[in-house]
Amino acid sequence: MEKAKISASQLFILMVLFELGSALLVPLAIDAKQDAWLAILLGMVFSFILLLVYHRLYTYYPNLLPTEYMQRILGKVLGTVLAFVYILYFMYDASRVLRDFGEMLLTFAYPDTPLFIANALLMLVIIYTIRKGIEVVARSGELLFIFMYVLAVAGFILIVSSGLIEIKNLQPILEEGLFPVLKVVFTQTLYFPFAEVIVFTMILPYLKDQKKAKMTMLCATGLSGINLTITMLINISVLGVDLTARSQFPLLSTVQSIQVADFLERLDVFFMLALVIGGFTKISVLLYAAVIGTANLFKIKSPSRLSYPLGFVILCMASTIASNFQEHLHEGLKVEMFILHMPILAIIPPLLLLVAFLKNRKKQRG
Repeated sequence: MEKAKISASQLFILMVLFELGSALLVPLAIDAKQDAWLAILLGMVFSFILLLVYHRLYTYYPNLLPTEYMQRILGKVLGTVLAFVYILYFMYDASRVLRDFGEMLLTFAYPDTPLFIANALLMLVIIYTIRKGIEVVARSGELLFIFMYVLAVAGFILIVSSGLIEIKNLQPILEEGLFPVLKVVFTQTLYFPFAEVIVFTMILPYLKDQKKAKMTMLCATGLSGINLTITMLINISVLGVDLTARSQFPLLSTVQSIQVADFLERLDVFFMLALVIGGFTKISVLLYAAVIGTANLFKIKSPSRLSYPLGFVILCMASTIASNFQEHLHEGLKVEMFILHMPILAIIPPLLLLVAFLKNRKKQRG
């Protein structure tokens, strides 16, 4: 671990930007049709349970990284293997987010640029930031957070002013009952993006005031969940269910619809900046967790040296994980939920907590 500390407000901002990240970009929970906003809201609520599990593990080992306390809970061999699995997961997740933003840049701004080049430019900036440490990442988040929310408020006002919102597109609510919504919650929105904050267990040991960790995590997830719910409400009310489902990037399609007084239009470039901010933060946090986790696991004294090789691996993975964007979306939102996200985010942590609880109870008795 580096000798650094971040405040509760910096943790809050990083978590909000992280959870908004790529979730703003894709048609999140659209399988629930016009009830997608409800699936996002319920996913946020149920994710609080997993957040409390992550926090409880942190309270047992407040000064240790998960790569360390996994070994204490499960033993040296099994703990090391599991820690390595989580490092690989962080890297893979980072590669998927990088692919999302590379595809967006190519679609809307640089159609003739190779995907690898667009991804490489973003990754170089992220690696440079990571090498400076978690405090620099946190301070960058504070600056970018203000800019992103100014754009978000401006966008909301412009969409309302344009008269684009059609409330009838959100009706009827729960047309097919609650079950289809709950299905989307427990197969998609619970894990992406909310439970992905498990990566912050690698950052919690750097928090100045450990007592504020739980409330900060819950409040950040609550704010990002409300923001994503509002975003999906706007997307569906402007585009309709069918167009939202067919659009690769529904939020940008919504922004492209803005036209105020016959001169304010084509504002998607500005909002691409806001989306890139979310992607930059999410990849930065994931890469940082992979770097310090790898350094801790393999006893490397200078973690910053790992940022270039791990960043390059993520860059290569982003270009090769899928042959096209539709395949990439299908893998990310359907296939991986059961293979990766469900066990890593929702099954293994409660089991770790159970073993940790039993071990600590034995110590107290002894």
